[in-house]
Amino acid sequence: MLEDKNPNPVNDISTLGEFGLINHLTENIKLQNKSSKLGVGDDAAVLEFKSKQTLVTTDMLVEGVHFDLLYTPFKHLGYKAVVVNLSDIYAMNGTPTQITVSLAVSNRISVEALEELYEGMLLACEIYGVDLIGGDTTSSLSGLIISITAIGEADKKEVVTRKGAKENDLICVSGDLGGAFMGLQLLEREKKVYNEAPTVQPDFDGHDYVLERQLKPEPRKDVIDMFKELGIQPTAMIDVSDGLSSDLTHICKQSKVGCTIYENKIPIDFTVVNLAAEMNLDPTVCALNGGEDYELLFTIALDDYNKIKDSKRVAVIGHITGVEGAYQIVDKAEVVHKLVAQGWDAISKQ
Repeated sequence: MLEDKNPNPVNDISTLGEFGLINHLTENIKLQNKSSKLGVGDDAAVLEFKSKQTLVTTDMLVEGVHFDLLYTPFKHLGYKAVVVNLSDIYAMNGTPTQITVSLAVSNRISVEALEELYEGMLLACEIYGVDLIGGDTTSSLSGLIISITAIGEADKKEVVTRKGAKENDLICVSGDLGGAFMGLQLLEREKKVYNEAPTVQPDFDGHDYVLERQLKPEPRKDVIDMFKELGIQPTAMIDVSDGLSSDLTHICKQSKVGCTIYENKIPIDFTVVNLAAEMNLDPTVCALNGGEDYELLFTIALDDYNKIKDSKRVAVIGHITGVEGAYQIVDKAEVVHKLVAQGWDAISKQ
């Protein structure tokens, strides 16, 4: 995970004012992309794309809904806030190039805390070759709110949407699933213990993997690079942010198709299985409904199977069927069940 300084609340943000704070947090930004003609410091950024299509996505993180500052370090939060947006660009088979960052900040957050937040954001930008080119800062009466817009590019013929899946296409997913959800369960368990007994130290031994999956996810740029290396054009794609069941349903609805997946094909790390057992949870349910893994869920033509069959980065978990609205999962006993979208819903789960 990221190394964090311990931000002691020393300087109130009011000592700098809005523009002083923006200048303080962005003064060391250096542009990396040729399409970034003008970044922070004017009324608007200037971008120049020539032969590419432009991709734009926005995501908002709200304190108390999407993150808890009791166990989320500011540097990790900044990093995660950026990469979850970059994941959406990769899910379109594109390359992210710029982001804008808008913050609504309460007066209980110090300048030092925001420095940590921006340090995480800029680290993500550096690793993934993205420019921070602008945004906005204002005050908040209801906690910290982070809104990030990511901009990317792709050749017109290479853009992948959710609506291209066809009958007999293979359903594939990168990495493994359920880790981020189990990391959240672990953090919430230890938070409950802390609230009841503040002197008790949290028990995180042996759980580094699931904690990192929750606090510091990584978008799958490597899988996009793999597509290019192997000459694969996915027929449909989405990133797994709401849970496998919900996100696969999104693809099927947009493509007007059905699907069948197999429980024993769903990739789940052994640490997730062990922690789920400890908490009396079904690891398959965690993988189906947990969300925030930010893996890539995609479909490919059957003819591309030989190109991908030996890849350790992805797993084939099922196939697309021609019966619109028929979503199925075959369990380990080969019993067929209806696949129900029960992942995260940003509105109904309030």
